[in-house]
Amino acid sequence: NSGFAMAIEEPEYTLIEKSEAFELRAYSPKIVAETLVSGSLDKASRAGFKSIADYIFGNNRSLTGGNEKISMTAPVTMEPKSEKVSMTAPVSMEQTGGQWRIHFVMPSQYTLDTLPKPNNPAVTLREVPASNYAVIRFSGFAGEDKTATKTADLIAWLDSKGIMPVGKPELARYNPPWTLPFLRRNEIM
Repeated sequence: NSGFAMAIEEPEYTLIEKSEAFELRAYSPKIVAETLVSGSLDKASRAGFKSIADYIFGNNRSLTGGNEKISMTAPVTMEPKSEKVSMTAPVSMEQTGGQWRIHFVMPSQYTLDTLPKPNNPAVTLREVPASNYAVIRFSGFAGEDKTATKTADLIAWLDSKGIMPVGKPELARYNPPWTLPFLRRNEIM
């Protein structure tokens, strides 16, 4: 249901360039709630989502001492933490059991000072400075093989433009799990 997706805040960016499924974007600074998890892309994704959802649904301490429900935002993003875990080689992901960094962007009305503090020490808050991203958008399920293919496509597109990526690829998912595959919006950033 796209009405559901529209009500959800997404991080602010300015479009620098667009070419078919590819985009170059300039993102404003943002605050993320993140956690590190091990395992395959799917297992880590589920475990990380659970920890952060638990934080935003109230497992936190607000400034007033109680707890506070934080609005859900999109996308939920995951990136390999170590160089050992590569999104272009899905098989090695399973073998190294490397860690993934999973994060939600916090709603823009918060600052680091006004955000409730997570009760779970595995969930941390971090400020991400303004930064530029190259993005490829795709629908369907974002499984390991498709993620690897789309990451390779994005790297090839950047290469064709003479742009050298400096960060690790991140997988961004915008829809709740019950969304039909053809309506899903995924991005490699």
